[in-house]
Amino acid sequence: MTAPSHELVAALGLARLDYHVRVTSTMDVAHALAEDGAPAGTLVLASAQAAGRGRSGKTWVSEPDAGLWCTLIERPADTSSLDVLALRVGLELAGALDVLTLAPVSLKWPNDLQVERRKLGGVLIEVRWHGARPDWVAIGVGINRRVPPELADTATVRADVSRDALLSAVAPALRRAAASRGPLAPHELAQWHDRDAARGRRVTSPAVGVVTGITAHGGIRIRRDDGAEHVCQSGSLIFA
Repeated sequence: MTAPSHELVAALGLARLDYHVRVTSTMDVAHALAEDGAPAGTLVLASAQAAGRGRSGKTWVSEPDAGLWCTLIERPADTSSLDVLALRVGLELAGALDVLTLAPVSLKWPNDLQVERRKLGGVLIEVRWHGARPDWVAIGVGINRRVPPELADTATVRADVSRDALLSAVAPALRRAAASRGPLAPHELAQWHDRDAARGRRVTSPAVGVVTGITAHGGIRIRRDDGAEHVCQSGSLIFA
């Protein structure tokens, strides 16, 4: 697949789009560009990744043109929103992708997008620091357009959705999420509540109990069997 047109890039409101046919990971390329001074709003896009990755060192299957594989570079002025950035990105993406999927997009804390409990995409946030302040943040996203047979339980956007149509929805959503400041606002918590794929379900990790929602600072709320509520700021959900 060829690079997006100059007209499309201009319409996306990006400072720069760096396109590759194949890379190890768009995240790796983004970090190298940011180290060299790439401005906020630089998006790295690849047709395929040889070593795409997710949270906790997990691999991400990134076959040629099978999805949207990209990483956005931003340079936040403060740290006030970093703890909730993955959640905020998920919220913005879910709203943007609803019109491109066969069913509404739901969110699984902390970084998965789902359709009918099947994984549609994921978000990976990596921050590089200069002393006590963030120098840049790399926002990596993978959204499935088609999946290999061995991953048949994975969700995709509709078959008629082109790469460029998907890019047109995703890039502005990432920039909106990155521009927000502070903890999650009440309206964002309400939006998460409506899309929460885990609420009311029993989990065994990161704590044992029933998920009741999230906090404004990005933690997952889990009601334990003794009735006490436990808040976890990190980890992955494992359903019972």
